[in-house]
Amino acid sequence: MRVIPEAVSRDCQQSTPSPVGSKETASGRRYSRLVNYAQLLFPDFSLIVCGFLVCRYTALNRTVWVQVESLVYYFLFPVLLFHSIVRSPLDLGAASGLIASGLAVIAAGIALSYALAWLPGVNARDHASAAQVSFRFNSFIALAITERLAGPPGLLLIAVLIGVCVPLCNVAAVWPMARHSGKGFIGELARNPLILATLTGLVANLAGFRIPEWAEPTVSRIGAASLALGLMAAGAGMQIGQLGAAKTVAVGVLAIRHLLLPMVAWTMVRLFALDAMQATVLFAFSALPTASSCYVLAARMGYNGPFVAALVTASTLLGMLSLPLALGVLRAL
Repeated sequence: MRVIPEAVSRDCQQSTPSPVGSKETASGRRYSRLVNYAQLLFPDFSLIVCGFLVCRYTALNRTVWVQVESLVYYFLFPVLLFHSIVRSPLDLGAASGLIASGLAVIAAGIALSYALAWLPGVNARDHASAAQVSFRFNSFIALAITERLAGPPGLLLIAVLIGVCVPLCNVAAVWPMARHSGKGFIGELARNPLILATLTGLVANLAGFRIPEWAEPTVSRIGAASLALGLMAAGAGMQIGQLGAAKTVAVGVLAIRHLLLPMVAWTMVRLFALDAMQATVLFAFSALPTASSCYVLAARMGYNGPFVAALVTASTLLGMLSLPLALGVLRAL
């Protein structure tokens, strides 16, 4: 596991009070945190850029990356989720505040995104396909960033948070589009590899199961591969062309995802009195780019796939700003 940089490690502990009346000192400290987190997140976002450049300018085009996404989604990533959950004993009671806070963030995103349908001039089909962008999140980026921010303890917390929030997100994403689909979402949820990996990991953890020592290096390498390939696949899928197709919906869902949800997280941190580690995980969770699979779901259900793909791209780019701001500024307030 990577060693957490000293400045960020100190920030994950309880901070000491600053001298009273020193606005300049407080402002400088927030700026320092912002820079620290931006530097910390740079390697992960540079992999996204690499994926975009490789897909766009080499023979490893979109056809190749579709297969990479399938490999990550159906095999590498579930192994990482399972391993992250079973590697350390889990205290669900201690994590209950974080779980409730994460669910509250997602619920707020769902409610706000559904409310956009009532704005004047909003096309119902555009809204149905785009609403999911407000509350779904990129699990690849979530695990990569949290592992870098907080090491194995943070990775365990974000894995549990992903597990409890993915079912709610999937139901809420499918619901507005369900009238045009011949498939029920219950079956899709039951076959979701992320949900299956999380549930089996939780059961195994609570039963006391641990990965055998001889298998640990293999499983760890599979997890590392899933993070790198998942981030590059997110970059390979970026496209902007259709972003202006429904400007009101686009601005609304992106504002919810990258501005309002971090503010909800700030409220939850104080309401549930989360400790420093849990607060860091929740702020990162609230400011994540949306899920790259939003495009797949919209296209599969007969909606405007290119428009949703453009929203995913814009969200990925905005995440480069919202994550450092949530972690470096909101967390310091």
